Amino acid sequence: MSDNPTPSRPTAADAEDRKTAARKSTAPGRKATANKSTTTAKTTATSKKTAANKNATTAKTTATSKKTAANKNATARTTPTAKSTKAPARGPHRRPRFSVERGWFPPLGSKGRIALVASLLTGLLTHGYHLFRYPLYLTDEGIYMQRAWSVLRETSLSPYTYDYDHAPLGWITLAGWAFPLPKQFETFGNAINTGRFLMLLVHVGSVYLLFEIARRLSGSVLAATVTSFLFNVSPIAVYFQRQVLLDNLMIFWLLLSLFMLLRREVTIRSVFGGGVALGIALITKENAIFFVPTFMYLLYRRIKGSPSHRFTRALWPFAALSPIGAYVTYALLKNELLPSGFDFDLNNPPADHVSLLYTLWWQLNRNQGTLFSHTGLLQTSWLVRDKLLLIAGVCAMVICLWVGVRDRKRNLGFLVAGTLAFGYAFYLVRGSVVLDFYVTPLIPMFALNIGMVADRLLKGSFTNRFMRGAHSATRVAVPSFVAILLLASPASGYLVHTNTEGHTQIADQYQSKINLTGMQHAQIAWVRKHVPPNSRIIMDDDLWGELHDVRPFYPYAHSHWNASSDPDVRDKLFRKKWQYVDYIIMSNKMRRSMMLNNGDGRENWILQALRNSTRVWSETRGNIKLEIYRVQ
Repeated sequence: MSDNPTPSRPTAADAEDRKTAARKSTAPGRKATANKSTTTAKTTATSKKTAANKNATTAKTTATSKKTAANKNATARTTPTAKSTKAPARGPHRRPRFSVERGWFPPLGSKGRIALVASLLTGLLTHGYHLFRYPLYLTDEGIYMQRAWSVLRETSLSPYTYDYDHAPLGWITLAGWAFPLPKQFETFGNAINTGRFLMLLVHVGSVYLLFEIARRLSGSVLAATVTSFLFNVSPIAVYFQRQVLLDNLMIFWLLLSLFMLLRREVTIRSVFGGGVALGIALITKENAIFFVPTFMYLLYRRIKGSPSHRFTRALWPFAALSPIGAYVTYALLKNELLPSGFDFDLNNPPADHVSLLYTLWWQLNRNQGTLFSHTGLLQTSWLVRDKLLLIAGVCAMVICLWVGVRDRKRNLGFLVAGTLAFGYAFYLVRGSVVLDFYVTPLIPMFALNIGMVADRLLKGSFTNRFMRGAHSATRVAVPSFVAILLLASPASGYLVHTNTEGHTQIADQYQSKINLTGMQHAQIAWVRKHVPPNSRIIMDDDLWGELHDVRPFYPYAHSHWNASSDPDVRDKLFRKKWQYVDYIIMSNKMRRSMMLNNGDGRENWILQALRNSTRVWSETRGNIKLEIYRVQ
């Protein structure tokens, strides 16, 4: 038996009823199921299509977002300030960004190269033409070439006792220049001419450095062009920068040091090179120290915030002090650093040996009076040669200081230019002894200030294209008109001037008929023809090289400065008696120099020899007078 009971068989009628009911109930169900399946399929297809559309939209949105982000990144790279979300609208003539502090200098460009080449050629012409004829050979030129001769011929810093009156690198440079030349000191005719040719090369190099310095401090080629023009054609510049002066060599090294600090990137090499150049300037001429505060401030602004600022801040003074340390070491090794007994009494100079520190103390305490008196150099020498540069330079210096102090962050270039001129102007007016050529380092600084102020006055912002074009033409036309006016006006003395007879003629520095140095050549020719080589001669230093380096030599020819102060010359050769003098060769204004140097009576015996002498040769041209006396 099975566990499950078997159901009873249904009847036929019941079966038929069940079949009918099953058909009725099944047909609508199948139809509904089919409808439901169709709807589900349609919904699924629609969902898939929607999802595909969503995916496509998402992909497009993602691509658009990436493109937008890329555009934003490109915009952030090209705009100076990444903080701004929208780049400001700029005109078609957008100025390049400029910052002295960050080293953002506009490129030189084709116009800048043309202006630079024109400036170099102008300097070569104005300072090279008439170079060996004008001006007259001066005392200091002879002194520096005399000492260069001693370095080359005797391997000593001076043919006389070197008393540390000036640092020696200047005439060491002159000796290094003459050494490789075919005839050395006589390559260009005589020693001073050879030195003057070096001054011409130094000037051309200084023009390049000054042009670039002005352009980088102002961001303008126009400012650099105006600066170089004044530096090249100013009569006071032509007069002093042709001469063999330590000041001209000092200017070159100062400009080189400043140029190194104005490189695009402040590197270890540029900082070290700038420091060494400044140190060389200091041991070429000591008054370069008045430019040092400005150099220090510029270095501070350039390296501020840099990772290596501590190392750079220590490297620069180390490099600058290295040449000075060599000079001090030289004096120390010769036992000439300190005076005997550490005695700095100015009324009783040390008699046993010279001293570097004593000489520095003596120079600091010298007093000559003021420049502003009617007999001062300002009235009698400087303003006579170029009042326009000096007066305009003072005004421009004040403007640069005012602009730079008001906004030291944005106008660093104006502050640097103004303080450079102010520092050296303070040195000139402080009341110590000042010679006429001491103004030389102030000339490029005044020219720099004038160039920057002129460019600032001609700047402007114009939105209209026509006005912009007119303004650009004005910026070139105005300086050009002023330049033509300066060159053509006799009142300026730049190219033409009015002579003593009231006639307009070419300025002395460009007039080929004027041959001032020819008078000195004639003086030397008479000496060689009529004076025996063993004669004891008192003269000025401008002729020293001619009589000691060209045969026949005159070994007993000495300047009145050394004859009255050097014990070997004064006591051994002349014995401090006028009877031991054979000839006196008088240079222009030598008599006045002897009177000024005779404050303590040291030249009384030379003046007495002059009173007991007869004039045997003389030549006068204008206010220049040369003479030769034979002592009875």
